[in-house]
Amino acid sequence: MTAQSSKATEESQIRKLIDDQVKAIRDKDSKALMSDFAPDVLLFDLINPLQYSGSDAARSRAEEWLSSFQGPIGYEIRDLSITAGADVAFCHSLNGVSGMKTAGEKIEMWWRATVCFQKIDGRWMVRHEHSSVPFDMESGKASLDLKQ
Repeated sequence: MTAQSSKATEESQIRKLIDDQVKAIRDKDSKALMSDFAPDVLLFDLINPLQYSGSDAARSRAEEWLSSFQGPIGYEIRDLSITAGADVAFCHSLNGVSGMKTAGEKIEMWWRATVCFQKIDGRWMVRHEHSSVPFDMESGKASLDLKQ
């Protein structure tokens, strides 16, 4: 196998992992969503606190988020870029969510995402995930109404 084909294989495996995560979110399946997260994953999420450390905290956060929607969740990833080595990889993208919250509020927003992966026992796992939105310097408020 050439270095080029090996890189393509690694990127393909990561793309499948990401596609599976998108499906899990749309299906509101926290177990499937968390199946590729390392036990010591570290999340920098859009909401407080500053970080979620470990798979138990990440699972709890995912369950809370998925259950906050009534009906279907619209979820998509745009401008996905994957860079993969033999055992470490990262990707960045613009992610969008839409749906109806259980309190009746309609949500539609985009954010920036960076995900870092590590191959553990021959399997790609999420080690770190960072989500962010830009903010308005004058008001100090997050810019949640930006469209991709």
